[in-house]
Amino acid sequence: MKTLLATLFLLIPALMLAADPVKHVKAEEAAKIIADGKTAVIDVRTPDEFKDGHIKDAKNIDIMSKDFEAQLGKLDKTQPTLVHCQAGGRSTRALPIFEKLGFTHLIHLDDGFGGWESAGKPVVK
Repeated sequence: MKTLLATLFLLIPALMLAADPVKHVKAEEAAKIIADGKTAVIDVRTPDEFKDGHIKDAKNIDIMSKDFEAQLGKLDKTQPTLVHCQAGGRSTRALPIFEKLGFTHLIHLDDGFGGWESAGKPVVK
């Protein structure tokens, strides 16, 4: 009985981590994922930040806008979706909203657009 309880105690946290619906990536992997054009790229920074530079084909939906959820609700929730901001903070806060709305394949650019630029990935200005 003690062995069973100990196994469950160790297994439950591992299962919780495996159940995370979000894949966390750095710039190199993100670039490979979006290369086929089948992944939506959602930039949750401000419009001014977006104008200063963004990932090609990214859609800007400012997390601070009053209609953030409504704008997300118009998107295809089954399409793989890469979410990012400048450094990862705002996009991390946005992830539960994407999940609540039913997005099924979320990818988070952990180092954000700053990490993308630092890795020398292409930027649209």
